[in-house]
Amino acid sequence: MPRSFRSTLLGDLEVDINHDAQIGAMTYFAIGGSADLLVRPRSADALSVLLRRCYDDKIPCKILGKGANLLIDDSGVDGIVISLDNPCFTSTRFDCDDNAKALHAMAGADLAKLVMDTVRLGLDGLVAMAGIPASIGGAIRMNAGGVYGCISDSLSTVTCLTYAGGLVTYNKEDLVFGYRTCSIAEPLILSATFNLQECDPEVLRTKVKEIFSWKKERQPLADASAGCIFKNPMSEKGERISAGKLIDDIGLKGKTIGGASVSTQHANFITTTSDATANDVIQLIREIKKQVFDRTTLILQEEVVIWSRDPEIQR
Repeated sequence: MPRSFRSTLLGDLEVDINHDAQIGAMTYFAIGGSADLLVRPRSADALSVLLRRCYDDKIPCKILGKGANLLIDDSGVDGIVISLDNPCFTSTRFDCDDNAKALHAMAGADLAKLVMDTVRLGLDGLVAMAGIPASIGGAIRMNAGGVYGCISDSLSTVTCLTYAGGLVTYNKEDLVFGYRTCSIAEPLILSATFNLQECDPEVLRTKVKEIFSWKKERQPLADASAGCIFKNPMSEKGERISAGKLIDDIGLKGKTIGGASVSTQHANFITTTSDATANDVIQLIREIKKQVFDRTTLILQEEVVIWSRDPEIQR
């Protein structure tokens, strides 16, 4: 992307710019390539104009959250990556009166911190998200959750930015949430509100400890990973089958390609060493999918998001 073009696109906007930004290092895998431009808007207005210009000029544009469910290909990604880490996109506010308890959170707010804030204040509604690393926007986009519940359970409203840079607000009833999906079509979630309920903080702390204990027993929390690699596939009977159990049953725990390995603790996790490459992970994902299909005819779909300059790799 020529620098003169970058100036035309961004020169009059309130943004911070990093050229050839090593965004792979910003993910939980901490591997992978760079983005042509990493742009950090300093205001909602700047973000709105930037989205509209990218759309009008057909410039690829991606939103970087916490990087917990993301793999950057070694070749990097085209176009612009937008980070919502400016304080104007990470702010939160609690509104509590005798009749209602609500949380207002911008999309860049840290979900893990918010969970602990609600516990401290004695407000229930997000505790099921304990141990899930994500921004609020990313968590809503994929309807993050697990056996204890999903983020959409307590959601009230979502405000999004359209490709044209306009605002649209949905009530939860206007949207459809499913397993790791939601029906939001807009490119960017800007903020959300949640309905919360009063609860004894000690009860909530006990619940958080229970969730972390459950995860620690089953997931490689201390290793570099991006969480679950695959969605749990649907059986012919319409029931979800554990992807981890499928992978384990065909003997792939510990399978290694380069610096990437199928976790011996939970087979739906891929862990990496310091010398791993994104290609190691991608090749291991392909091998797992092939072997599961060959043995079961089930097609595994990635839960982890893959960004690449190669459209055949990007997911």
